[in-house]
Amino acid sequence: MTETVLLLSAIPADLRAALAARYTLVEDKPAEAPRPGIRIAVTMALAGATEAQFARLPDLRLLSSQGAGLERIDLAAAARRGIAVAYTPDVMTEDVADAAIGLMYAAARRVAEADRFVRAGRWAQERMGLGISLHRKAAGIVGLGRIGQAIARRCAGLGMDVAWTGPRPKPDQPWPFLADIRALAERSDVLILATPGGGGTDRLVDAGVLAALGPRGVLVNIARGSVVDEEALIVALQDGTIAAAGLDVFAREPALDARFLALDNVVLAPHSASLTIETRAALVARILADMDAFRDGRAFLDAASGAV
Repeated sequence: MTETVLLLSAIPADLRAALAARYTLVEDKPAEAPRPGIRIAVTMALAGATEAQFARLPDLRLLSSQGAGLERIDLAAAARRGIAVAYTPDVMTEDVADAAIGLMYAAARRVAEADRFVRAGRWAQERMGLGISLHRKAAGIVGLGRIGQAIARRCAGLGMDVAWTGPRPKPDQPWPFLADIRALAERSDVLILATPGGGGTDRLVDAGVLAALGPRGVLVNIARGSVVDEEALIVALQDGTIAAAGLDVFAREPALDARFLALDNVVLAPHSASLTIETRAALVARILADMDAFRDGRAFLDAASGAV
């Protein structure tokens, strides 16, 4: 008899198919009474898992989360209940960093706008507006974790002057650290957000940061929508406080603020920075491997270890 795995949220079709080939999958129904006997549950980083959910699953010992973010998982509650939390922080690093660079170029060089310009038949009657050059410009990285470092390496390789900010300095990194995000924005032509979400970064990029970035500045967000004050960003894009933005994440997904749709100076992506054939295969394989390790009693990366 195959082991039952509880799905705490909707999951991608490829992951569902891979799990269904090995396990009996059941959907969680929060209104139901406690469900004993469930040892493994699966969630998505954006859905997370709460102590209330753990309380309904007295035998839960492994929560597997697809994604790098942990801010919506109650790690302290998991640790208290003896629940390991497997996640995938290092699988999508390079593709997300590539996507950040793609959004940077798309926003600064008006790639999506140019595509619309040609398709609308305007080329014969008009001249496309000017983009913003990126070589020899300054890139500011907000958050220098795995993804932030991968973005910084790419920007440096493009000949950009890289600096960064975060909770604390990292003396082992070669790029200068600025403690104040407004100071970083002021020195930057492109400000790229790669910081975790959560209370510590909620609306970190506000109207003051956008004003410091300035009218030739470009904002790129592949982090979390919560990191940006979206009202301030929309106003900044409308009135030219900043030049452009490339956004993969939003405060509300997929029901993003409709005002974004009317703006030519923002490139919109559907939280797709990690969506490549290679990364999807690696994510599914990693989740299956972590479950195998759990069932075999072998070590795997557990985000709840050491949580308080």
